[in-house]
Amino acid sequence: MASLLYRLGRGAFRHRRAVLAAWLLVLTAVVTCVITFGGTTDDEFTVPGSPAQTAMDTLKKELPSAAGTSAQVVFVAPKGHKITEPQYAKAVSATMAKADKAPQVVGVTDPVQSKVISPDRTAALGQVRYQVSRAGLHDDSLTSLEKTTQPAKDAGLTVEVGGSAYGSSKSTGHTKELMGVAVALVVLTITFGSLFAAGMPLLTAITSVAVTLLGLSALTGVLTISSTAPSLASMLGLAVGIDYALFILSRHRSQLATGMDTEESAARATATAGSAVVFAGLTVIIALCGLAVVRIPFLTVMGLGGAGAVLIAVGVSTTLLPALMGFAGERLRPRPGSRAARREQAAHGTGHGGRRTMGERWGRVAIRRPLLTLLAVLIGLLAVAVPARDLQLALPDNGSAPTSSSQRQAYDTISEKFGPGFNGPLLVHADTSRATDPQAAAATLVKDLKAADGVAAVGKPQVIDHGDAAVIQVVPKTGPSDQKTKDLVQHIRDEAPTWQQQTQAEVSVTGTTAVNIDVSDRLASSLIPFALVVVGLSLVLLLLVFRSVVVPLKASLGFLLSVAATFGAVVAVFQWGWLASALGVAETGPVVSILPILVMAVLFGLAMDYEVFMVSRMREAHVHGAAPREAVLAGSRHASRVVTAAALIMFAVFASFFPGGSTMLKPIAFALAVGVFIDAFLVRMTLVPAVLALVGRAGWWLPKWLDRLLPDLDIEGERLAADRQKDRTDGHGPGLPVAVGGALQEDPH
Repeated sequence: MASLLYRLGRGAFRHRRAVLAAWLLVLTAVVTCVITFGGTTDDEFTVPGSPAQTAMDTLKKELPSAAGTSAQVVFVAPKGHKITEPQYAKAVSATMAKADKAPQVVGVTDPVQSKVISPDRTAALGQVRYQVSRAGLHDDSLTSLEKTTQPAKDAGLTVEVGGSAYGSSKSTGHTKELMGVAVALVVLTITFGSLFAAGMPLLTAITSVAVTLLGLSALTGVLTISSTAPSLASMLGLAVGIDYALFILSRHRSQLATGMDTEESAARATATAGSAVVFAGLTVIIALCGLAVVRIPFLTVMGLGGAGAVLIAVGVSTTLLPALMGFAGERLRPRPGSRAARREQAAHGTGHGGRRTMGERWGRVAIRRPLLTLLAVLIGLLAVAVPARDLQLALPDNGSAPTSSSQRQAYDTISEKFGPGFNGPLLVHADTSRATDPQAAAATLVKDLKAADGVAAVGKPQVIDHGDAAVIQVVPKTGPSDQKTKDLVQHIRDEAPTWQQQTQAEVSVTGTTAVNIDVSDRLASSLIPFALVVVGLSLVLLLLVFRSVVVPLKASLGFLLSVAATFGAVVAVFQWGWLASALGVAETGPVVSILPILVMAVLFGLAMDYEVFMVSRMREAHVHGAAPREAVLAGSRHASRVVTAAALIMFAVFASFFPGGSTMLKPIAFALAVGVFIDAFLVRMTLVPAVLALVGRAGWWLPKWLDRLLPDLDIEGERLAADRQKDRTDGHGPGLPVAVGGALQEDPH
């Protein structure tokens, strides 16, 4: 791998104008595709093959108006008045008649005629039905519906519009992402000691994000892509794009500080740090693509979108970045006597009496009493992980929307006046084609449903045109994401065989609430198998890279610790409400269902990222004869500064998506920011050195039979250094760099 990347880096350096032109051509091509094929995002959640989705598909064919999305209009009378007073009842009916003529509306339910009035007679609840799903609504359909409420408002009524047609709130824009970029620029400037060098990772990251987002926009015309997918891809692409460029550029400047030629240094940096970047990117890509095994289309697209962002970031870092190094030339070399030059000398143990770097001092603290460090980190992380036991999963609804939004105010008013179940009614589909008396079968079903535990109300059966099926609306006593609502759905499914024996009617439960419950259940049941696949993959990959038994086991256990602590922090904030108001969390409750599996996939790649950059430097020193503790310190000396900068940048980028994020994106951004911080600083930079110092030489042990079976990936570029040295001794080239003590230095001979 190193040899291939060496040639790629050198070729990009030499042919920099062609490489730059190629990427500009790619940008032009995706812009053209967006203009030609671009569509809109689709936030519809489906689980093909699930009971609720199968029933919903049947309903779409038989009664499209019932299967489509719907909106709710809640009317509240002024204080001291009743909604049934003639002037208010007239205003409600006038509003619903006007709503019936709004774009895409196929029918309305007038609460005055149907008597959907609150028990205290102060509120009325109307329903607006659409024949299309939420994704099929035009941009102005809901706005037009809201305008129809003016007659009721003019009469003095308080009117709010909500319902499943609104879905969860979307991101409020990406201006706050600039805060993450600004923090990244500050961190990079401090890391490199040069504003010019700091701008290069930002330039390459922005390029990769632009290509990714434009590509996803072009695909919306042919694929179902949720609004969260581009946000996730942007978040990932920006974070890893900056980090990957940081790793390669940092190695390049480190080599330039030792006097290496610019072209050779660019090729070497691409070969060595670039190998680790390719490996780290591959782990993220595999993990994100692995989301497809859950068999939920919107999650698969999110995973593939994120994987595409990472793949493009790797491509930009290994081609466009070396080309930019070529354009920069000598300007990237730290000036003699500058802070950057002194820091590199300190890292290599030369100059200023071998002054220790911050990373080495951190490493010395971690390994001074390794067992004590190990126990302290373990106890701390396990304590943070305790809340994770209470993790509850559900898809976001209007109850988690911003408190100022119309749909949230409608949700709260409906819960208060009618009961929380009216925010998420269920649809029971009864196939009566085999029943001897379809009307009697439907009547029996209604009677049993009314008697069921957790049911607040049951509507009249709506017979489908062909007469062989009926749809019954069932209103639970509890909200859409409540556990008791899930229990009610399961109860109806459990009773279906009994009803079939009694009435010959085949009964199934569906509706937005039931579909969302099935999505959450599928995600929850997939979590442990996915975790086993991810951990197993990490064991195999790290075994190949480090040729050690202890390192993969330690890395995988460290990853599980990071994930557990991250989930604990998420539960504490988003379910228990700790610091919720300070962090702007509008509503506490179950965590968005896709969070655990998505965060595991992303954190896995990032954890392996930091593991590779920390431990590969330690292994380099070990391979060249350093004692176990000295090898650990060598890795801390060379890699800690870069890993620290990378983690701070990742943290800033993820955190910047938190303030303006949607109800779905906000907890994901929080989890990734916290997870990166825990994994980088507590696990990789503290726990890893302590464990390797504790086990000594056993940390690099590998059975001989296994050593012979495993291919040598040469992540550190050892064979490359040997080949280049052989070329020099054979008379094929002047003094070329060789690996010495974990650093690439110019051969003095």
